[in-house]
Amino acid sequence: MTRRLLTHLRHVDLAVPDYDKQREFYAGVWGLTEVANDSGLSFLAAEGSPEQYVVRLRKAEEKRLDLVAFGAETAADVDALADQLIAAGVTLISTPDELGTLGGGYGFRFFDVDGRTVEVSADVENRQHRRVEEKEAIPVRLSHVVLNSPDLNRTRAWYEQHLSFALSDTLSSPHMGEVMHFMRINPQHHSLALAKGPHTALHHISFELRGVDEYMRGTGRLMRAGVRKIWGPGRHLAGDNTFSYFLDPHGNTVEYTTELELLDEDTWHPSVHDFSQPEVTDQWGTANPMNELVAKESFNDPDRGCFVAPPV
Repeated sequence: MTRRLLTHLRHVDLAVPDYDKQREFYAGVWGLTEVANDSGLSFLAAEGSPEQYVVRLRKAEEKRLDLVAFGAETAADVDALADQLIAAGVTLISTPDELGTLGGGYGFRFFDVDGRTVEVSADVENRQHRRVEEKEAIPVRLSHVVLNSPDLNRTRAWYEQHLSFALSDTLSSPHMGEVMHFMRINPQHHSLALAKGPHTALHHISFELRGVDEYMRGTGRLMRAGVRKIWGPGRHLAGDNTFSYFLDPHGNTVEYTTELELLDEDTWHPSVHDFSQPEVTDQWGTANPMNELVAKESFNDPDRGCFVAPPV
C-alpha cells in the first residue's frame, strides 16, 4: 500500500449569514465549545479532541462550505504533497507556509476537482482536551464529512489519485446506480464520503459521541429542543455506525454517530451495498424510512463558492 501523506480529518469550515444564530446552535445544544471568537470568526472545539477546533464559522453574506482541512504527520509530508499536486496540475490557492490560524502549523490550500477548498497542515499545536465522561452527551471529536458531487466517480478518482484515499464501501441501487463512496485515509472506515447529488455542496458533517448511550441522550436532547431531525436514530450497515441526522439553522445536515468501524486494511475488500434494502440503511429498523424527501434534505443549497478561495 502506498504511504499516505494525509493522516486524519481536522476541521470543517462554514460561512453563514446568520452568524449569531449558528454560533448559538453549535456552542449550545449541539455541544461544542467555543475556544475563540474574533471579528466574525468563531472556532469551536470538541471536548475530547486534541484538535484546536473542529468547526469554524465565518460571518458572510452568502452561505458556503469554506473548506475541509486534513492533517499530515510532518512538514516534509506537506511539502511532498504540494510538489505532487503541482506536478499533477492541481490548482494551489497557497503554497506551504506557516499558518496564521488558531494553533498555527505549516500547511497550504488547493482546489479539489469540484472546486472546493481543501487545506492540509502539520505541526498544529494540540489543544488541551479531556476525557468525555459517561452519560456526557457531547461530541468527542469530528468523525467524518460527506460531500455532494454531480460526477461521483470523477470525484472519487481525484481523491484516490491525488490524496491517496482508499475505497472502503459503496452504496448503490438497481434504479440509481452508485450513490455514495466511503473513503478512508486511516483504518477508520471513512473520514470522507462522496455522495451523488445534483450540484456541488456539503452533504453532512458527522460528530462522534462517547458511546451508544451518550449518542441516544444527545439525540433526545436535540429532539426535545425542537431541532429538526431528518433521519434516525438507527445504525448503518456500511461502517456499522449509529446515526441521527439534524439540520443546523442554515440547513446544513449534521450527524451524531458512534462506533464507526475500524478496518484491517491489509485484508479489507470493498463491498457494494444495495441501499434500497432497509437493513442496509438501518440495521436496527428504528429510523424513519429513507425516501426521496429525506435524501433531498442533504442535497443542501448549491455551493457557489466553488473555485473561489475563502478568506484566510
